[in-house]
Amino acid sequence: MEATITLLPGDGIGPEVVTEAQKVLTAVAAKHNHTFQFREGLMGGIAIDQTGNPLPEETLGMCLDGDAVLLGAVGGPQWSDPTAKVRPEQGLLKLRKSLGVFANIRPVKVFSALADASPLRPERVENVDIVFVRELTGGIYFGQPQGRETVNGRRAGYDTMRYDEEEIRRVLEVAFRLAAQRQGKVTSVDKANVLASSRVWREVAHEVAAEHPEIEFEDVLVDAMAMYLINRPGDFDVVVTGNMFGDILSDEASMITGSLGMLPSAALGGPDSVGLYEPIHGSAPDIAGQGIANPLATILSAAMLLRSSLGLSEAAAEVETAVAQVLANGYRTADLAKEGDTAVSTREMGNRVVASLF
Repeated sequence: MEATITLLPGDGIGPEVVTEAQKVLTAVAAKHNHTFQFREGLMGGIAIDQTGNPLPEETLGMCLDGDAVLLGAVGGPQWSDPTAKVRPEQGLLKLRKSLGVFANIRPVKVFSALADASPLRPERVENVDIVFVRELTGGIYFGQPQGRETVNGRRAGYDTMRYDEEEIRRVLEVAFRLAAQRQGKVTSVDKANVLASSRVWREVAHEVAAEHPEIEFEDVLVDAMAMYLINRPGDFDVVVTGNMFGDILSDEASMITGSLGMLPSAALGGPDSVGLYEPIHGSAPDIAGQGIANPLATILSAAMLLRSSLGLSEAAAEVETAVAQVLANGYRTADLAKEGDTAVSTREMGNRVVASLF
């Protein structure tokens, strides 16, 4: 097949890890006789420095015209002033909105070779393989009214948690489609005992579940889910929830694997939207340029790109198997290395994954 992939290296370690993911995608194309054209655009802090805009129109045009977008990371201390009129994160929010992506997909999978890296006991994380589906464009992060005021001389802030049934239904449908390809179980997380918005969420979730009787379904309150992720994470398959709850729970679950450097993500929309793929670890400015960053989350994000945007499930599985093989062979970047281990560089880890593909 022929495909155009837009690369947005961004800030911090972004360029380093995107380079390794591109290397893997190029190897996949060579192995299977595909043609991948790569185009690179500015985004984030580097785009602010060079153009004054965290998402220049030229970059946005590349993204909209391509088949998929692979993002490194955005942000850093030099752009972190919350009072600044222009911030890197504004570019990310605009990109998501422009692409029409509304479902954030975060797999949390414990590789057997890394079970001892988890802060939980190895027997508790054995066989953990969860996919979080987080609603991405609604809820309390976007609800109106939102703001701050001074009342009786005291500062106050307010946010609105709002969901309509269409926003809920479409992200639930994504979760049920994913479950049909996996273990056939969906867990919907809400706070329906307290929040009106969650009661609407639960009503719609039950309606969607009734349309998919072949899928096992359950409701779990968000505070209970926070506990279950620690004491029985292996019981879950696909977990779907709103924007804020998903943000918190997926970050909690990420530590089950022992390193943020192992976790990919995808932001998906309707059938005609362009998927956005990125590692969840951020720009890590403290190690940028040292060649020690873990590229595996970005490489696994590229595997998600192959599967979800290009329909190349076999190639995606090959990349995931190659990552598992490299880890089984004992190769570790600095974030994964234990005392006495020799850590490999970002570049060498990418080279090892490529070698394992052939």
